Amino acid sequence: MKKFFEDIKKDMKFKSAGPGKKLTDDTSPKPSAQRTGSQEKPRHAPTDSAQRAGAAALERVEQHHRPRPHTSQDAIRTQVRRELEAEAAATAGGHPTTDTEGSKVAARDSQCFSVSGVYFICPLTGKTLTKSEREVHIKEAILLRYSEKPVEASIMMIHTFNRDREKVKAAVEIISKYIDNICKNPSEEKYRRIKVSNKVFQEKLKGVEGTREFLQALGFESIMLPLEGQEGDEEFLVLPEQDPEALEEMKGKKEKLQNGEPVRARLDRQPQAFRPSQHASRFELPPDFYNLTAEELKREQQHKSDLVERNSMLRTKAMREKDEQRERRKYSYTLLRIRLPDGNLLQGTFLAWDKVSALYEFVRDSLENGWQPFELFAPGGQKLREDEDMALNECNLIPAALLNFAWDPAVQADVEAAGGRGGSVLNPELLENITTLS
Repeated sequence: MKKFFEDIKKDMKFKSAGPGKKLTDDTSPKPSAQRTGSQEKPRHAPTDSAQRAGAAALERVEQHHRPRPHTSQDAIRTQVRRELEAEAAATAGGHPTTDTEGSKVAARDSQCFSVSGVYFICPLTGKTLTKSEREVHIKEAILLRYSEKPVEASIMMIHTFNRDREKVKAAVEIISKYIDNICKNPSEEKYRRIKVSNKVFQEKLKGVEGTREFLQALGFESIMLPLEGQEGDEEFLVLPEQDPEALEEMKGKKEKLQNGEPVRARLDRQPQAFRPSQHASRFELPPDFYNLTAEELKREQQHKSDLVERNSMLRTKAMREKDEQRERRKYSYTLLRIRLPDGNLLQGTFLAWDKVSALYEFVRDSLENGWQPFELFAPGGQKLREDEDMALNECNLIPAALLNFAWDPAVQADVEAAGGRGGSVLNPELLENITTLS
């Protein structure tokens, strides 16, 4: 292609220069000699439009082969594109692979991450769970408990299995009213009968998991009863007449229902100790740390694609604050490392909205001398105050950060004056499993 356009350029130059001549040739016109055999067809000069088109095409070809200089902007865009592709693959599950290939990829990825994932502890069984396991496991644990402790388990069902808190509140109010009517009128049978097809029951209780189980735990039984002037039977929940002691117990069960709380898995902070390392500030987070749905991830990819251009603009304070708030909402968890005076590192996982006081408590529980006061400093040198009601995401400690630890100067001076040694800071349990940060 390139040679073709070079030939066109040559023809254009020869055409503008006129016909070629030798110095010894006669200037008088001579008839051109006829060629015998395979005669070559005369070549017509290209038109002006063809010349322009050829020149433009040649320019495109030359631009295509000419190497494009790399700039810092190019490097940034390339890095962002790689991050977006990695995030998209992690969220979408990547390309389909065989079981063997998938296990190899998972093993390789887990080795690259600073932590293998986010884990939780079930308060009912004490088992360690992944994010995807926790809800199913807790539900199974509550259902298994129903056979032994039906009242306690049904209260857990009502407050844990239903996401709509307003519906839960309305259901608890209706059941409480049932109990109040029974306790005030223990001998009246109408208050101990609940018609299942009743509008209130259908609208307020039927769609709330655990309500029927709680009524059964109180002693209500499902019975089919006939209605006057109506063919067929209807289902009723009927409570046998209760003695005064049973009525008092029922009041206590009502209070437990009203004060019930959802059963939630507790975050496993996974405390881990590392030896001094030059990689202390390098973090590679797994997808568990992101708080993005598939649709939000697409928007996030677009947001990152525009990051370079947006940062080059002059932005108002309100615009910056909006971006900061948006950044905070991206993460539910944060991975924090604390550099200790002996150079060792303490690592733990936290909820993004955990208070700074929770961080201090975690560090204090990890120290050999937890009684001794200390201070923590953010990456920029800002002191984190334990008594302030600040969340970790409000202190810009998400999705990961390296903090510095320092003993309280006055107390440390007294310790050293008393002959205290400046040895290991962490407790023996953590030092026993200390590893090297790769």
